[in-house]
Amino acid sequence: MNTFPILNINQFKGFTNSAHFYANDFKSHYLKNQKKICVPHKHDFFLTVIFTQGSGIHEIDFNRYEIKPGTVFMLKPGQMHNWELSEDIDGYIFFHTQSFYDLTYTQRSVTNYPFYYSSQNAPLIHFSSEVFEGIIPFFKCILNEYRTDQLLKQNKICSLIDLIYIEISRHYLQQEQNQTSTSSHYALKVQELELLIDTHFIQEKSPHQYAEWMHMSTNHLNRITKAVLNKTTTELITDRVILEAKRLLIHSKESFAIIASKLGYDDYAYFSRIFKNKCNETPSQFLRKYQ
Repeated sequence: MNTFPILNINQFKGFTNSAHFYANDFKSHYLKNQKKICVPHKHDFFLTVIFTQGSGIHEIDFNRYEIKPGTVFMLKPGQMHNWELSEDIDGYIFFHTQSFYDLTYTQRSVTNYPFYYSSQNAPLIHFSSEVFEGIIPFFKCILNEYRTDQLLKQNKICSLIDLIYIEISRHYLQQEQNQTSTSSHYALKVQELELLIDTHFIQEKSPHQYAEWMHMSTNHLNRITKAVLNKTTTELITDRVILEAKRLLIHSKESFAIIASKLGYDDYAYFSRIFKNKCNETPSQFLRKYQ
């Protein structure tokens, strides 16, 4: 169904040939990979980038975010994004696979960090100049370590990533407007639900079925999703359908009716009503505006 590229770390040439980690200064990364990264694409890895100068727009899953010095973006595998960047853009970037982190810290996972709980969570934070100056040395140290071949190299890089993620988490949680305290158990359940939705959203749109798969009542599953994301299970399923619809509308040459059918809707008029209720515009209006 997907008609856009899914990039992996092997497609980025770094200072070492690693299938699990990559780092670079952003200017060098951008100049070397511009053709790949300036068109909408996905990754199969986690990405963190901090901008030190320049400006632009970062579009992630059809949401547009301003780029300015002090902005940090954190992307999960599977999110679609692309850039519009000024000529003086610079910063630091690194990616890693889930196993790169999780095999080092066996008692926790990278997905335990609040910005990776859910693809619904904001994928960025803007640091004050004071915090920015404090965190930049960690990015520089990761790049220096990546460029050398020292003993315990992976251990040090993972430790530096952990320090960056901890610092981001502290300020990310303070920045979030909805500061409800959610347990790690609830966060894990939302992650489990989102994986199920990703797998089955075309064939299955009933919240009752997802609750059954997770061995709980529909009401309890709704309590969890409301506590973590302030959304119902139905809203999460619909969000995933609409996201895939937007991707197909832009990157597929098929008719709207065929796209609706591929998403599990034989009645295009019904699908169009769902789309308009969610986006305040019809599929054709969305496509015209985006183009």
